[in-house]
Amino acid sequence: MPHPREDALLREIEARRDDLVALTQDLIRFPTINPPGDAYRPCAEYLGERLKKRGFAVEYVRAEGSPGDCEAYPRINVIARWESGRPGPCVHFNSHIDVVSVGEGWTVDPFGGVVKDGKVYGRGACDMKGGLAASVIAVEALIDSGVELPGALEISGTADEESGGYGGVAYLAERGWFSKPRVDHVIIPEPLNVDRVCIGHRGVWWSEITTEGHIAHGSMPFLGDNAVRHMGAVIAELERRIFPTLSAHQTSMPVVPEGARTPTLNINSIHGGEPDVTGSGLPAPVVPDSCRIVLDRRLLIEEDLDEVKAQMRSVLDGLTQTRPNFRYRMRDLFEVRPSMTEPDRPVVRMTCEAIEQVLGKPADICCSPGTYDQKHIDRIGKLRDCIAYGPGILDLAHQPDEYVGIDDMVNSAKVMALSAYALLTGQA
Repeated sequence: MPHPREDALLREIEARRDDLVALTQDLIRFPTINPPGDAYRPCAEYLGERLKKRGFAVEYVRAEGSPGDCEAYPRINVIARWESGRPGPCVHFNSHIDVVSVGEGWTVDPFGGVVKDGKVYGRGACDMKGGLAASVIAVEALIDSGVELPGALEISGTADEESGGYGGVAYLAERGWFSKPRVDHVIIPEPLNVDRVCIGHRGVWWSEITTEGHIAHGSMPFLGDNAVRHMGAVIAELERRIFPTLSAHQTSMPVVPEGARTPTLNINSIHGGEPDVTGSGLPAPVVPDSCRIVLDRRLLIEEDLDEVKAQMRSVLDGLTQTRPNFRYRMRDLFEVRPSMTEPDRPVVRMTCEAIEQVLGKPADICCSPGTYDQKHIDRIGKLRDCIAYGPGILDLAHQPDEYVGIDDMVNSAKVMALSAYALLTGQA
């Protein structure tokens, strides 16, 4: 049976439903699009001012020198800490404030924070300003409940997660913000569904392959060497040698959805030849001497990244032996090794128990198909007690008419508050 104090805490969060919705709307109305990194400072300062009024010590950290940081688009992070004055652990809720570009297909204002049919709509509503708002309400309600709490609570709003987190959590982790003894448990309110606890993610390797040719007049292609045709041979070899092998590998990671339990390879883009003539739209009459593709390879925890790279290079080296004049370059763009914490960690167990208490059903434990900032907390901060848990449906992230359910936000705030309470008071 729930403790009477826990019942009172849950009622207090329910009473803050309207505040939760309003906070989510306010956060959505900051167009924190990345790239380039718009409106980071005002969004971070809005969050910091709110928490400062509630007794938090607030710091703003600019990730100077990180990718994209400049005077026009400073990478501003906000970290707010509440100290109980009694010895104990620290529970940290980390959310990224950046969102992806809007794209086409919206039927509502993407930065209007429209409320309709029990949902809040807007770019970032699901990923992840609804989760950020829920964590703020959870922590405020926990502090205001009057329960004697040991330790500390932290909330952060960080930059650039959508572009790798280097101006946000990575920068902070390198400087000790996500390591013991400062922090003991981290909950990242990413949208993995309100009944799931996410304990990790697959890895990723982005690479660029360029094929080289020789330019010539388009009416005499025999005098040139077509780099696009060479790239066509690369893609054909990927179809023959790489794609069919992926399904043979299955992971023990509880990745969702089911299709992500094998490695995946996506051809993100292809660029070849000269650009069309400006204005007329007519093509340049030349043989393309360069063609480039960008590949997105997702890795399982059982895979070795060096072996994955070697397999790709083997395909390309094979073409140099069999295809006349074939020349290529391969360049690493981005890589993250898979990360997964242990299911018996206190932050996992307490959040699962809170889900069952709030929702009346057992929690699912999962891993994410894509990466998020747990990678930096694990690899750089050396902190294993880290999970993702928050409201929102993962499939809605980055989509037009993105939304977060209000009931889901309320329930997730209750789960976060109960989990933090248990972790702080030693019930873990």
